[in-house]
Amino acid sequence: MKFKDLGLTEELVGKCEALGFEQATPIQEKSIPLSLAGGDVVGLAETGSGKTAAFLLPTLQKMMKTPRPGVKLLVLAPTRELVTQIEAAYREFAPKNMPCVSLIGGANINKQTEALKRGMSAIIATPGRLNDHLERGNVNLSTVETLVLDEADRMLDMGFLPQIQRIISKVPQKRQTLLFSATMSTQVTTLAYKFMREPERVEAGQVNLTARTIKEFVYPVGAPSKIALLLDLLEKNDWDKVLVFTRMKRTAERLAHILVARGQKADEIHADRSQAQRERALRQFKEGKIRVLVATDIASRGIDVESVSHVINYEVPEAPEDYVHRVGRTGRAGNSGEAITFVSPVEEIALRAIEKLTKEKIERVMHPELGLGSPSQVVPSTLPKKPAAKPASRTFRRRRR
Repeated sequence: MKFKDLGLTEELVGKCEALGFEQATPIQEKSIPLSLAGGDVVGLAETGSGKTAAFLLPTLQKMMKTPRPGVKLLVLAPTRELVTQIEAAYREFAPKNMPCVSLIGGANINKQTEALKRGMSAIIATPGRLNDHLERGNVNLSTVETLVLDEADRMLDMGFLPQIQRIISKVPQKRQTLLFSATMSTQVTTLAYKFMREPERVEAGQVNLTARTIKEFVYPVGAPSKIALLLDLLEKNDWDKVLVFTRMKRTAERLAHILVARGQKADEIHADRSQAQRERALRQFKEGKIRVLVATDIASRGIDVESVSHVINYEVPEAPEDYVHRVGRTGRAGNSGEAITFVSPVEEIALRAIEKLTKEKIERVMHPELGLGSPSQVVPSTLPKKPAAKPASRTFRRRRR
């Protein structure tokens, strides 16, 4: 279905077409008419399915039809990167007389305060930084007409429930609430029915499952051999944009340093990086100036980059839902992609939890030199050994002293 058939104004349809969007995605097709009707909506869809436009377009239409002073739209999202992504989409669709501000940690709070004083039509924020402004008395949420909880499951996983509850207490009870999520956990269900009024639930695709355009593979490998396997795959394949996910920020830092030492164009993005560093790394990755971006789970939802060819799970995530979010960075908007997961013997239990969630068995690929068969069987070596990983590791240790 085309956007012009969803009840949107000619102005918004024209902006969609100017940006190259003519055909609505399933979640947009199902949720936009309900949002335009004014009811509360819970939208569940695969990662990368167009949820941002699904809540921005109908909300902007309502704001444009009944312009009033004060903040009319409040969007809460779990990470800085996702907030920045939503802000960019808002600026593409909204008229200039409806300004917005993003409120995120790591950015200059005084500049955010000045923007709030000038008067904003929309606020897009992480719960933590918005609470900082509430405590300082910088923001008034009494005029909010639409509240959006984006990636609600991730916000709850990150422990933001107390902050979300405080924020909602400052928003009028008479409002429209739109909740979007990749998964529908018990926590999300509780949140929806506590703070929403008889929400309509819509689903697009099979919730909790990865996109069908993603080919998934598992490499059984011993933990000490993971760095050698990563280097081997990157050096032998002509992949354009590769996202490598780790559990810990210190692992991300170590991997990025080793990759750079081996001549790879790489950078890292995690909680210890400043906002400026994170934005620079993400911008260079989008522009193709770096080939490999190493990230932790906290950044996985906010990375929206076209044509990511491969996602590599250097470590299996603890929560199976995080696997869905990680691999959803590739195969977006109908494009193809590959997701590769390195699995050591001790991570097999976590992998089985992922396969139970996605209801699919992930194909095993044995590396001739580094792969593991059964725990008692090492696959015979057929490739020449690569001497590169050790020197890179020594370089890293010298830097850390």
